[in-house]
Parts: sequence; structure tokens; C-alpha cells
Amino acid sequence: MISEDQLKRVAAWSRELTEREIEVARAGIIEKSYVNGETVFMRGDKFDYWAGVVSGLARMGGVSRDGKETSLAGLTAGAWFGEGSVLKNEPRRYDVVALRDSRLALMERSAFLWLFENSVGFNRFLVRQLNERLGQFIGMLEVNRTLDATARLARSIASLFNPILYPDSKTHLEITQEEIGALSGMSRQNANRALNRLEKEGLLRLEYGGVTILDVERLRGYGD
Repeated sequence: MISEDQLKRVAAWSRELTEREIEVARAGIIEKSYVNGETVFMRGDKFDYWAGVVSGLARMGGVSRDGKETSLAGLTAGAWFGEGSVLKNEPRRYDVVALRDSRLALMERSAFLWLFENSVGFNRFLVRQLNERLGQFIGMLEVNRTLDATARLARSIASLFNPILYPDSKTHLEITQEEIGALSGMSRQNANRALNRLEKEGLLRLEYGGVTILDVERLRGYGD
């Protein structure tokens, strides 16, 4: 069980819950740490938790039969994921790997289902979450099919500023160029070239150990 204060810090959705619902959520959540490169779960795993990122950075993706990695989404602090698999009680359909030392909040499936069946506020959040995630993946499919590497990277960075999926996002991202490349599905060298181009165009500023976003709206529409 985690404290009520900690729940409110790590889960923006908890602010819509009643006192009884908060107690169920608290009782159903534990926290676990993962080191850089550690797998949270792999495609095909039976992972009976709904998960949220407390701190750190993780990548949602997969590996094709020929060994090619595919990135589906970055997961920064405040992001919750995996509700579809929990609702359907099915094995995971993607991998999640920590890209740096990270800490996750894990909600037991029984607590998740109780909230799903009893909490209006929780269900409002889930509808918003699923709708935003669907839009994110449809947009990513379009970007990967029609835009060049710089535009793909720009859109990948912009996706980390969705206020529903990433409620704790700030203009400064503590993220390395290698991590940005991993989230965008490209090499560090290609990511570096794209980032330098975006910096020259005034959309972001590269800094030691991070990136400051100067114009997220232009990043969202880059390449149009």
C-alpha cells in the first residue's frame, strides 16, 4: 500500500476519486524499481498489473521476427499504461523496457477492476486515456509512412507533451539524445542530426543531459 499523498503525486487520475475509491487504489498499488535496460515485461507475458511511471523513462515497443526493433511510445513520469491488457485479461502484446533507472507503480488487476466497476471518475479517465492513446498510435502510423526522419523525431518528442497521457510533462526533458533516438526508432547518429536541425529552426534547445522545448506546437505539426 502507498500513502494517499504519494498516490496523488504519481497518479493524476486519483484526483477524481472518492475517499473510498482512493483507499481501494492505495491498497492495490506497490512500487518497484527497474535498472537501465531491464525489461518490465515482454510480449506474451502474463503481467497482471496496470502500471504507472513514478520516475525515469521506459519504452513501449517490440521486436520483429527479423530482429528489427519498433518503438510504439515513450513512457515518462506520470504515464500509465497497459489498461487494455488488464481489461481483456490477455498476455501483453508489446515489450516495455526501462531506458534508465526507473520506478513504477503497479496496481493489482483486482483493484483496477473494482475501480472500473464502481468509480465514475476512474471510468472518465479511462475513456480519455484510451481515446488519446488510440489517436497517438494512429498519428504515429501516418508519420512513419509519410514523413522523413526529422519529422518523425519531432512528432515523437511532441507526443511526450500530451496532457492526458503525460500530465507531468515540463518544457525541459531530462533525456539524452540516445534515449530520444530509442524512442523514435532511429540510431543515435540519425537522432543527433535531426535534433541539430530542429535546434537550428528554433523548436528546441539541446542542453547537457536534456532538451528544452521551445515550440511544442511546431513540433506537433512538423513536416506538414
